[in-house]
Amino acid sequence: MAYFRPEIERMQGYVPGEQPQGGKFIKLNTNENPYPASPAVKQAIGAVLERGLARYPDPLGGAFRRRAGEVLGVDPDWILCGNGSDDILTIVTRALVGEHEWLRLPYPSYILYKTLGQLQGASAEEVAFERDWSLSEKFAAPRADLKLAFLPNPNSPSGTILRPERILELAERLPCPLLVDEAYADFAEWNCLSLVARSEKIMVSRTLSKSYALAGLRFGFLVAQPQLIREFVKVKDSYNVDALAIAGATAAIDDQAWLAANRAQILKTRGRLAEGMRRLGFATVESQANFVWNPHPEVPLRPLYEQLKANGILVRYMDYSGWGDGLRISVGTDDQIDACLTLLKTMI
Repeated sequence: MAYFRPEIERMQGYVPGEQPQGGKFIKLNTNENPYPASPAVKQAIGAVLERGLARYPDPLGGAFRRRAGEVLGVDPDWILCGNGSDDILTIVTRALVGEHEWLRLPYPSYILYKTLGQLQGASAEEVAFERDWSLSEKFAAPRADLKLAFLPNPNSPSGTILRPERILELAERLPCPLLVDEAYADFAEWNCLSLVARSEKIMVSRTLSKSYALAGLRFGFLVAQPQLIREFVKVKDSYNVDALAIAGATAAIDDQAWLAANRAQILKTRGRLAEGMRRLGFATVESQANFVWNPHPEVPLRPLYEQLKANGILVRYMDYSGWGDGLRISVGTDDQIDACLTLLKTMI
């Protein structure tokens, strides 16, 4: 069979976390929000269903752009809507990176970035984090045909974060645009939105999957200067965000009181989870996201992951060459975290 492009046949493809469709599990493996979304989301989607779905949606998601612009303090023309933030990452990569060109990402981080480069027939250069999860000047080093750099902030799997001033320094040295992936920024102490106005090269992507509890709705967005947004619009699918998603996302970002209460609960439980893991001997990393990264200096972790799964608790086991392995555990409800910690205690 010789139908496919050589780069497609060579690549392994991105493998998402387990999403079991049957059985009963405590899901702490894909950083979903354990609580229901704002009640306003259901109401907004219901109103769209009452009107019907016979017409195409607004191709630019104007209602969301206007309300998000008010909430975030940016002009709507600085916002691009996407079918989840993965769609945003795809649009940006397709627009900026061509065949035989390069993109750059830190390591370890979100492996989808590398996959997006492979789809373009491009190459990905990984720059290792320092042991304290900082980034050296190597990340900003010049390179021929370097067209895009990705920087998840907070990072996954570590949950660590770089300060905006450091990110601005790196962006100023880079020979290409820098996309700061802020999928988990609502759980962090700071974010990089203000940098977008300071540098044309800096873009920020966000998702409503995590902090707004809308992983099943699929909605993300990009904040960038308008001259960039206009070019990205040429690349996106004609109607890449449907009417239900636009309505639900607009209602969600409008309910900032819900977000504040949910964030406070997640952060409180995150602290309990991190403390509990450290008591069990894990070298748990201080997190700014809705998950914690848990290496262990002595205990093999794959068997723990498998035992947890066998007992109905899903976490993410990850093993990175040069870094070792760890368990990434999403912040669930207090009851879910208690169940996970109690079971781990019997295993160690």
